[in-house]
Amino acid sequence: MHLLIVEDDQPLATMLVRDLDALGHQSAIVDNGRDAFARVSNDRFDGIVVDRMLIGNMDGVSVIRWLRDAKIETPIIMLTAYGARDEKIEGLDAGADDYLVKPVDAAELDARFRAILRRPTDSLNTGILRAGDIEINVHKHRLWRSGRPIEIQRMEFKLLTELVRNAGGVMTRPMLIEKVWGYDFEPRAKIVDSYVKRLRDTLHIDGLEDPIETVRGVGYMIRR
Repeated sequence: MHLLIVEDDQPLATMLVRDLDALGHQSAIVDNGRDAFARVSNDRFDGIVVDRMLIGNMDGVSVIRWLRDAKIETPIIMLTAYGARDEKIEGLDAGADDYLVKPVDAAELDARFRAILRRPTDSLNTGILRAGDIEINVHKHRLWRSGRPIEIQRMEFKLLTELVRNAGGVMTRPMLIEKVWGYDFEPRAKIVDSYVKRLRDTLHIDGLEDPIETVRGVGYMIRR
């Protein structure tokens, strides 16, 4: 893969490029948002790594928003220093496909990009995800079921997006907690079960089956 590393910590960026090179990737480094936008505008990258904290007037979240507003759909992984929930959520809402907490392991970064790239091509280019009779537009925060538009709350939408992205596969509660809420631990409250119930109510249409399957003792899945 040809990767762009947007990181102002030069030693970290250099080490990351070295480790990615050992895995067979070619990487370029910039340390600020404007240079990142210039490189992406002139070169083709398979993935972009953006640090949450950057020098200059643009932080990583602003860079991601800028890229997405410019209709650049290249997969983006955001790096965070502390793994704070609000930072993760802000980055994902801005358009990042995933996040990693520093220190960064190149092998995990490689694996996460490969996972993103395994998603259907139309979801990467247009933000459209489909499973069964469900269709969602990730970028425009819109949902349809059997062609009918449905209003949905933000956290329910994030939960549905993760389930649809992994349609046909089981998402465990810890996986959903990390992806949707940004926690790296399982809260005492049954937050996943509660939001799945809300999501089921949102998706309910008389005469149609519940599209969410409960895998007892494991988690949930959306049927393809």
